[in-house]
Amino acid sequence: MNLKFQTNLNDKQSKRFMFLHDEAFNADTEYSSHQHNWGQIICVKSGIFVLNVQGQRYLAPSGFALWIPPYTEHACYNQQLTRFRTINITDCQVMPNYICLFGLNKISHAIIDSFFERNILEPESEQYLRLGQVLIDQLLMESNLTLYLPSSNDKYLAPILKELELNPANNRTLEQWAQTVFTTERTLARRCQQELGMSFRMWRQRLRFLYSISLLEQDKSIQDIAFSVGYSSVSAFITMFKNISGVTPDLYRSNTSSKKS
Repeated sequence: MNLKFQTNLNDKQSKRFMFLHDEAFNADTEYSSHQHNWGQIICVKSGIFVLNVQGQRYLAPSGFALWIPPYTEHACYNQQLTRFRTINITDCQVMPNYICLFGLNKISHAIIDSFFERNILEPESEQYLRLGQVLIDQLLMESNLTLYLPSSNDKYLAPILKELELNPANNRTLEQWAQTVFTTERTLARRCQQELGMSFRMWRQRLRFLYSISLLEQDKSIQDIAFSVGYSSVSAFITMFKNISGVTPDLYRSNTSSKKS
């Protein structure tokens, strides 16, 4: 396992409104538990970024941004290669005081790309400081999720979620899962809402969306991806994907590829 440690701000950075980094996790890489006195927006370029906070797991796929407030103790572990950019801000008054996930719209992508293309990693001029503020405004305009794919230690849910993460194509119904863990469908449905904050169907859709993004990056066909995550109908898979991301899988792959080039 590759183990990394978070460095502290230097004196120059601590006086900046914003500073940026372009980073990558190799497969099986871990950041040890740490915190910092600045806020961090992690913009995922490829792969799935995994964050652990007090036993709770947060996941962000490519095309999304994960917000970590200042002084939040957190650790990161990624099983697969993940590339991301961090937008670090020292004045966080307008940002949420909790971890959440933002979608990245076209304006946000364009501003972030512009900073890195021009090698503006510590904006200083009035022009770039304004651009940084526009980026934050754009993020705040997007709806945010407190958790993308929640986990649970519930005695009924935990083994089901673990099995589904190992095999997202598993199409057992909630009733069939209830029989497997010796409880009722109604109990499982209630536990999903209590523990995950969403229905079993929604949780499984998000899991499949995450896995499908990883497969899209491997240039697999849409049909193969649909079957790999449990859909017998390509159109049903495309509908699910578009409902979550706002675009079709083909367009998502095209957009992601163009941003990497």
